[in-house]
Amino acid sequence: MTTGFCFDERTLWHTTGEAALFLKPGGWVQPPAGGGHAESPETKRRFKNLLEVSGLWRTLAVESAASASEEALRRIHPASYLTEFKRLSDAGGGMLGEESPFGQGSYEIAALSAGLATHAMDRVLAGAWANAYSLSRPPGHHCMPDHSMGFCLMANIPIAIEEMKARHGLGKVAVVDWDVHHGNGTQAIYWERPDVLTISLHQNACYPVHLGAISERGSGAGEGANINIPLLPGGGHQSYLSAMDRIVLPALQRFQPELIIVASGLDANALDPLARMLAHSGTYRAMTERLMQAAASLCGGRLVMVHEGGYSETYVPFCGQAIMETLSGTRTAVEDPLLDFLIAQQPPAEFDALEAERLAAMAAVCGL
Repeated sequence: MTTGFCFDERTLWHTTGEAALFLKPGGWVQPPAGGGHAESPETKRRFKNLLEVSGLWRTLAVESAASASEEALRRIHPASYLTEFKRLSDAGGGMLGEESPFGQGSYEIAALSAGLATHAMDRVLAGAWANAYSLSRPPGHHCMPDHSMGFCLMANIPIAIEEMKARHGLGKVAVVDWDVHHGNGTQAIYWERPDVLTISLHQNACYPVHLGAISERGSGAGEGANINIPLLPGGGHQSYLSAMDRIVLPALQRFQPELIIVASGLDANALDPLARMLAHSGTYRAMTERLMQAAASLCGGRLVMVHEGGYSETYVPFCGQAIMETLSGTRTAVEDPLLDFLIAQQPPAEFDALEAERLAAMAAVCGL
């Protein structure tokens, strides 16, 4: 079986308007010169372009998808939110929450973004693809049921999960969120659900600054089914692999999911403007390898990745290429020109030892 890649050019036409990084120009904030909003289409387009020019694209099953249906959207988002989003989108754009501007037509594009994630899961669960990556945009892991947040306009992964439950009778699902920012939207949606394990690896107190603590474990029937792994700023390759080995993989083993989903933000890389971590393409390659091995032993290899953040136009493509080469088992001639430099920038052994102590304490909180 092949690796699937869900993509549609229309998702790159979603606009977040004029911004200086993510700040609205005005007052002391100068308008951008040749740049714009951090959540631009270019990181995603360049990721896809590198897949094409490397030849890896030809080995993948590349497909678009239908937009998520109104029924699928309403399983997560109330009609009041969807109606207002559609009204503003049709009228030229606006804002429905924090740091989440959008333009005309973004409602339909967001529904398509969720549809791509849905299609990726559907094809893997149907046995047509071994695994899959959905290049969804706009992202979704910060979106709450009734308001947008952090560039996220619809909760792509929960929408797709609930559709898979309705369509395939899917049982237990694990979501591993390695975006550098806390996956607060996914956490909130599944806070009281025992059938969806949510795990977020993120830079401590980055965004949202008040969420993502290890003490946030879920409640009611969902108590213990939410795991946060706040990593110290400046952590790099070893921090992420230690978190995977000490907490993520044991948690997956204990939970025994039928499907593993990755909220694949590529903004933990060392060149990202919105965070301060030191991951590199080799980090994403190694994390993908670990999750593929876990999926092979737990759920027949069923692994789906859905794109989230990542704001370095230069470096996101190399991280994405490493992931796709690993998923597909195909190594290309592409070489990361910054890998040796970033390996040399990794924190000292003393930092890694401190982080290992913190992770051991977090694992104890989780009973791992």
